[in-house]
Amino acid sequence: MSSRRGQRGAAKVVRQQLARERRRRRTIWVSVTAVAVVLIAGLIGWGVWSSQKSDEFTAPKNTAEGGTGVVVGSGPVTVDIYEDFLCPVCKQFQDTSGATVDQLISEGRIRAVYHPVAYLNRFSTTEYSTRSSAASGCAADEGKFAEYAKALYQRQPPEGSAGLTDDELIDIGAGVGLNRDDFGSCVRDNTFKPWTEHVTDTASRNNVTGTPTVIIDGQQVTDRSPDGIRAAVEAAGK
Repeated sequence: MSSRRGQRGAAKVVRQQLARERRRRRTIWVSVTAVAVVLIAGLIGWGVWSSQKSDEFTAPKNTAEGGTGVVVGSGPVTVDIYEDFLCPVCKQFQDTSGATVDQLISEGRIRAVYHPVAYLNRFSTTEYSTRSSAASGCAADEGKFAEYAKALYQRQPPEGSAGLTDDELIDIGAGVGLNRDDFGSCVRDNTFKPWTEHVTDTASRNNVTGTPTVIIDGQQVTDRSPDGIRAAVEAAGK
């Protein structure tokens, strides 16, 4: 009798061990399946986002080859300026060194290529960086990029705000001589939003990580003061 009870006890232990092993395997498979579902969902989401984001864009007139920036001037030294119209430091650069850049352009010494990127959308509730960049594309298409960009900085909204409205962006354009109807339609229709995305994506691929970034003949400039800009142009002189 005692022997049979011992056998039954041993069999019970074995059954319990087998049951625990089945539960352990089931838990592992459930976890693996859950991870796979999350991964597949992520890939599907990324694929949907990628398919919705168009690679097609129309660049404004007066842009560099590839449509990655607006060209002002035709001097032998190329100065690439990456800016975001919501960026306070970009406004500081415009206030301190903008006149120097303008003078170098007028002297025929540089070819300025402005890249209005949209890096700071997260600091606006209305994607102001994208909207203002696209509006600058409308201005560039009518040959008024430089004037419009300066006016945008004069009216720069604070980070964390909604930014300027479309009506305000259009008013600024009219103030620098742009046709209110044509320019207004361009702004309201987001005509150059895909171009803004192209400029921003290209800048990121070229390892431009912040604004303002100033590159003179392929070399990034750390001293963005008027003297620093002039010295870099002199060093790159052709």
